[in-house]
Amino acid sequence: MGFISSSPAGAFRILPHCAVGSSSNDGGCIRNLCIRPRHVILRSPYSRKYLHTGNWFWRSRTLVVSSTGNGDAYSSGNEVFEGDELMAARKALAEAKARQEVLEKERDQSLEELARLESRNQEYVASILHEKDVAISELESAKSLFHQKLQESIEQRFSLESKLVLAKQDAVELAVQVEKLAENTFQQVTSYILDDAQQRVSAAETSAAEAAYQIEEKIRNATEGAILSVIEQSKDAIAKALAMAERAGEHATTSVAASTDDINPVDMIASVQSENIELNSAVSDLESQLLLAKSEFDRLKLELQQAHSQANAAELRAHDAEKALVEFQESSREKSLEQEEEIRLFLEKMRKDAEQREKAVSESLKSELESIKAAIEAAKETTRSKDIVYARSCQALQRSLRASESALKIWRHRVEMAESLLLNDGPQSEGDEDVIYTVNGGRIDLLADDDSQKWKLLSDGPRREVPQWMARRIWAIRPKFPPRKVDITEALELNFRSLELPKLDEVWSIAQEKPREGDVLIEHVIEKETIEKKRKALERALQRKTTKWESTPEKKKSEPGTGTGREIVFQGFNWESWRRQWYLELAPKAADLSQSGITAVWFPPPTESVAPQGYMPSDLYNLNSAYGSKEELKRCIEELHAHDILALGDVVLNHRCAQKQSPNGVWNIFGGKLAWGPEGIVCDDPNFQGCGNPSSGDIFHAAPNIDHSQEFVRSDIKEWLNWLRSDIRFDGWRLDFVRGFSGTYVKEYIEASNPALAIGEYWDSLAYENGNLCYNQDAHRQRIVNWINATGGTSSAFDVTTKGILHSALHNEYWRLIDPQGKPTGVMGWWPSRAVTFLENHDTGSTQGHWPFPREKLAQGYAYILTHPGTPVIFYDHFYDFGLRDIITELIETRKQAGVNCRSSVTIYHANNEGYVARIGDTLITKLGHFDWNPSKENQLEGSWQKFVDKGSDYQVWTRQ
Repeated sequence: MGFISSSPAGAFRILPHCAVGSSSNDGGCIRNLCIRPRHVILRSPYSRKYLHTGNWFWRSRTLVVSSTGNGDAYSSGNEVFEGDELMAARKALAEAKARQEVLEKERDQSLEELARLESRNQEYVASILHEKDVAISELESAKSLFHQKLQESIEQRFSLESKLVLAKQDAVELAVQVEKLAENTFQQVTSYILDDAQQRVSAAETSAAEAAYQIEEKIRNATEGAILSVIEQSKDAIAKALAMAERAGEHATTSVAASTDDINPVDMIASVQSENIELNSAVSDLESQLLLAKSEFDRLKLELQQAHSQANAAELRAHDAEKALVEFQESSREKSLEQEEEIRLFLEKMRKDAEQREKAVSESLKSELESIKAAIEAAKETTRSKDIVYARSCQALQRSLRASESALKIWRHRVEMAESLLLNDGPQSEGDEDVIYTVNGGRIDLLADDDSQKWKLLSDGPRREVPQWMARRIWAIRPKFPPRKVDITEALELNFRSLELPKLDEVWSIAQEKPREGDVLIEHVIEKETIEKKRKALERALQRKTTKWESTPEKKKSEPGTGTGREIVFQGFNWESWRRQWYLELAPKAADLSQSGITAVWFPPPTESVAPQGYMPSDLYNLNSAYGSKEELKRCIEELHAHDILALGDVVLNHRCAQKQSPNGVWNIFGGKLAWGPEGIVCDDPNFQGCGNPSSGDIFHAAPNIDHSQEFVRSDIKEWLNWLRSDIRFDGWRLDFVRGFSGTYVKEYIEASNPALAIGEYWDSLAYENGNLCYNQDAHRQRIVNWINATGGTSSAFDVTTKGILHSALHNEYWRLIDPQGKPTGVMGWWPSRAVTFLENHDTGSTQGHWPFPREKLAQGYAYILTHPGTPVIFYDHFYDFGLRDIITELIETRKQAGVNCRSSVTIYHANNEGYVARIGDTLITKLGHFDWNPSKENQLEGSWQKFVDKGSDYQVWTRQ
């Protein structure tokens, strides 16, 4: 049911389900109401009447009711409710009140539905924010995944490059193994054939010797038998002869007796004759036996001749066998040459195959890198497109959110308006009399030609289909207003209340939407784009640096205190080198020194000197010395430079010999370009009456000590050093007797001349107790380190401590090579990069022999200094005169392959009377002495180790594979 009445406050009531009309023609009142389902448009009356009945305040008004639809129209004039119809009005008012309550319930339901919509809107906003966070997290994960893929691709590239390098190494190792295998096979075959021939020859010689021995044995046996038989027969014959002689003697006695006894002599003669006959027969028997023995001897002699002929035949066979062996050796040599040629061709083929494989691998690597780059670009493009889609979705979500907020505001405004329309119980003001409220299907509508799309967008929301569930909810809660007016002009001509609808620019539109300042998502997208641009710029810069690094060869960093850190210094002279044209002899050795691994050559003092060895200089600019002329020196240095070898000049800065005497007869006036006087000599020099400042070091008594505190002295020395660097082209210095002046001056000279390497000779005595070297030499090496500190580390120094300790340690006292902290006991243990290790020089060895190193321990000594950190120095006599060239060259090669430098670490595993074991860096192990040890016995070692040098109980060196 629907009812229209006036309220005490003058408001009107809307009956959404029916239209109101009159069924009687009485002129004064409406008696029966006919309720028909129509939408109505209400107009407020201009005349009012008031009636107080009970608690109701009633006022009369004129109602204009118009309805359209299906051709039905209802219209009534001005009808006035009279007083006699009060009961009917009360009834109508009660029904209106009931309907009002129903409408209020519906309004409450609408408000509840609106609250639910708001909660759902909030849920929707929360879901949008959640989707935003999820999208951001997905973006971050995609970004991290991209970086991870990029890192993996880079690592894969490096792994492929390492695999390529390993493949190259494997190919080279395979070629070497094949060559070794072929060589071993050839040696085995040759040795087998030679052994077989030798065995055959030896067998023939053995058989011949056995045959000769058998023949000689037979001859000896036969001869011995014949001789024995002859001797036996001779004995028998002699015995018979003796017996017959005895008998003859008996006959003689009997004959004598007979003669004396008158026996007949005829009988005696007859007996004697018979005995002679017997003797003749015995002699004939002996002769026959001798003939038999002679015939047997002839037979044995014939057999001996046959044995000799057989021996000659055996010798001929042996000669033939030897000749065959020589021929076989020649053929074997030819075959070996052919095999070597085949192996060479095979290795050449393998090399070409390896190059082709390397080229193929590089091409495949390049293609894979290109594919990886393409994949990376695709991933970047995908990520970029995802970022764009995400940004657009975020923008769309923001727009949807703003549209939802606008729609919510509009619907809230509509509800408030409807509530004000339905619940306005106050008296209507005079200004509200001519207000027209137009409602249309639940939408407040004022249609105009230009603004119709605006209101359509406002009413329908964004350009998307409304889901069914939302449409059902909207239709369930919307107010059921009467239909809109068809005649727009009528509505425009009448006064109406503005509903404060949003302006056109406040309505959301996809076509007009643009990023606005203060938008969090937009700022995030802009920030992300900025970060992406920076990342790409960093990638391009990294790629440029990588390309530059790959195309630029590695530059070795050099500093005066250490050089490049991998220097091998060679002292290119001894104490007697001045007796020959030394520069001319040293220059041709440059190629050999370079091939042996030498990187720097220490020259003798180049200046004119009172002593021929050069250590008593006078005119510093005169380089015509006992070793050769200035031009020969320059050519020698040029030859060394041609083979990438540094030239270190031996400069004597502590003292200088004067050319003239002072008026009191003291030699303290210098000549030449640096014409100094007594003011250039320290005042505490006891022999030369100097006028300078006191010395900052020890006094050298053989010549005037230079006062380095004088500005002109330091200026002249720096100018001279720079002249040696620029004109003579020396690369560095060996500084003589640096104990004579402070290391701060050395620092100034080095900084001024900028040498590639500088080495100071700080010679000091070690500590001894009862003629034996003390174990603790910390004070000695501390003095050397203090001098290096005084130079600011710009110069290194000879490790005299290590030399002195090695003298005793290599005589089964290897425990001297480790200090209580587990480090080496010399300067090497405290400051290895500034320690210059050596075994001998022109002072300790050579013809001076002040402190010679034990000659039988030189190989062990070089094994120690060439495998340990520091800068090792090799003495000329050891390399060329003592026959240690191959040993030293092998150790230098070991040092270079293991990458040992002046800063390498040292880990000492054993140091006792039996031997010394230490690991240098991570790739080399050195063992000295007869200590039974190998890397497999050390638990702390990792990796695979191969013995590189094996000199038995002297030393052994392992390198890590």
